[in-house]
Amino acid sequence: MSSLPLILVTGATGAVGPRIVGVLHNAGFRIRALSLNPPPNNLLPDGVDTYTGDITDAMAVRTAVEGVEGIIHLAALSHIPNPPLELHKKYEETNVEGTATVVKAALHAGVKRLVFSSTIAVYGASRGNILTEESPTNPDSFYGRTKLDAERIVLTAKRKDGEPLGTVLRLGAVYGARVKGNYKRLVNAIARGHFVPIGRGKNRRSLIYDRDVARAALLAMEHRGAAGRIFNVTDGEFHTLNEIILTIYKVLGRKSPRIALPLGPVRLVAGIVEDVARLMGFSPPVSRATIDKFTEDIAVDSHRIRDEIGFMPQYDLVAGWKEAIQEMRHAGIL
Repeated sequence: MSSLPLILVTGATGAVGPRIVGVLHNAGFRIRALSLNPPPNNLLPDGVDTYTGDITDAMAVRTAVEGVEGIIHLAALSHIPNPPLELHKKYEETNVEGTATVVKAALHAGVKRLVFSSTIAVYGASRGNILTEESPTNPDSFYGRTKLDAERIVLTAKRKDGEPLGTVLRLGAVYGARVKGNYKRLVNAIARGHFVPIGRGKNRRSLIYDRDVARAALLAMEHRGAAGRIFNVTDGEFHTLNEIILTIYKVLGRKSPRIALPLGPVRLVAGIVEDVARLMGFSPPVSRATIDKFTEDIAVDSHRIRDEIGFMPQYDLVAGWKEAIQEMRHAGIL
């Protein structure tokens, strides 16, 4: 790429977007940000060219892509357990059709590289195995299925010179100060003393800190060997749920829990409450799917990205959670 190339980041104001914009900025790239809403003050570095638009809007996307040499495509409808049927169409429109719109615009504009943010949810549960990029995909969520469909669109795209356009990053469970979802709820529950572990906690998890996600995305953008490849992106370890929970307790300065509720009875009671809640027309506080996700075993190997393009995570579990919780406290969200 030429000096100071222009890179487009879709979903730039989301959970991981500002980290990626920051890494690109520090590396000397010119940056264009595309997001549904204008970025709040001080979220992105000075000099970022900001565009507002939806990735399902072909005209907005073509305008944003004009003149860029690379794209990091983050924009997506995020994972929620068992989304209602009325959201299925939105998932398809955003995650699949939106990605197709971005890829089409990239090919038309002569973009050199598109890095696609996918997820290890495309594999489904490990069930005691260790998953690699060669493992069969078997997503057990609607979100995972839409991301897998979007991956295929990215990987089949070819530039005019016949070279692959895209690189797919299958991210482990991402955590950080801006990341929403199960881990944010877990930290808040522990901080407020409202958390009681469920089950034995021996199930494995594959995580990645958001700053390391940003470094992996930059490397995939710059490295010639990344074109047309799929890479799992994790911190390189298999953490048990207990290890994650105890790390968060330690970083928060709270005493670790002494008891754990048995999984079977808790899931049974949660299921009854869930069924009653739906009959009464309101959302249950905890669902079977939430508990199943919490106790799911998923161990994903990430040697390929290390061996092929040299990515090495800089944050282990303790360092990542220390920084994330410090930033959450500073932002007043903890």
